Amino acid sequence: MSVVSRGQDRPWIREAIHLIEADTNRSADTHLFPLRLWPDDRGVDVYLKDESTHPTGSLKHRLARSLFLYGLCNGWIQEGTTIVEASSGSTAISEAYFARMLGLPFIAVMPASTSVQKIALIEREQGRCHLVSDAAMVYPEAHRLAAATGGHYMDQFTYAERATDWRGNNNIAESIFSQMALERHPVPAWVVVGAGTGGTSATIGRYLRYRQHDSALCVVDPEGSAFHRSWSTGDPQAAGANSRIEGIGRPQVEPSFLPDVVDRMISVPDAASIAAMQFLHALTGRRAGASTGTNLWGAIQLACELVAADRRGSIVTLICDGGDRYTDTYYSPAWLAATGINPRPSAEFLRRAVDTATWPSADAIP
Repeated sequence: MSVVSRGQDRPWIREAIHLIEADTNRSADTHLFPLRLWPDDRGVDVYLKDESTHPTGSLKHRLARSLFLYGLCNGWIQEGTTIVEASSGSTAISEAYFARMLGLPFIAVMPASTSVQKIALIEREQGRCHLVSDAAMVYPEAHRLAAATGGHYMDQFTYAERATDWRGNNNIAESIFSQMALERHPVPAWVVVGAGTGGTSATIGRYLRYRQHDSALCVVDPEGSAFHRSWSTGDPQAAGANSRIEGIGRPQVEPSFLPDVVDRMISVPDAASIAAMQFLHALTGRRAGASTGTNLWGAIQLACELVAADRRGSIVTLICDGGDRYTDTYYSPAWLAATGINPRPSAEFLRRAVDTATWPSADAIP
């Protein structure tokens, strides 16, 4: 009778974890910079944490790192394991980076409509893109490929909230509070993030409670997304639409979204997300993606509300990724026209709000 040792891959797993930790150690933390909204002091400070400076260019670098460590420590990822993910965007790019680092095959399952630009970024990391004609089949196909290859399906939407250690260990929440320590309002009144998997909001919301901070968590959500609908109605089965704002918003509530750690949600029109993205570029020269615009729209609304209430404090939000990935979409007037998105009325609304430090009623939002 043969005996199989389940610990035979332990040396390889130790080396894999060491490689990931060494990569993290080489990378300085992402920069937190103040956004100067007003020339005079209104008592409210807005900060953006620039997650586009990660080696793979987005916030999803943190998620991919956590998912790999989670899979390694659970024994799901071993030497030679094929890594499979259902993603056509930043998560796939970041996971391909770590798979390449560990010498593992990587397959991203995505709709056939995925942009050539995104496919090229994944293939640059030696990942393989598996295209499906029916977008609804992306997840079943990822399951099938993982089973067929004897691989591991990362399943970001299920494991995002549990893969990151929300108590600390250099997660994004701990990083924010460490960087805010010497500011005049070190404990933010609000932390503002979007939700794609829900992992970032879960990590931050849990951390705020664990560390007993008075900060509140606001999740901003693109128009039509199921997250806002579910949170506002209390219906975990609420359905929505596919989001035009890449990286955030979902047609269904994902397992990693934890509504009970969210203090407030704001639904942001797609045109407003684009307008805020353009506003950031005009104000700072930084080109970011539209999900950053969604974040900024919510942060400016909350800043105006603090000013109106004569409250002093700070607000922290995120630059999710850089704008170079979106030259053919969000930064293209032709693409905006073809999709029927006109950011101009929202841009005028936002400029008035910033100029007056007053946020009009929701009925006035274009």
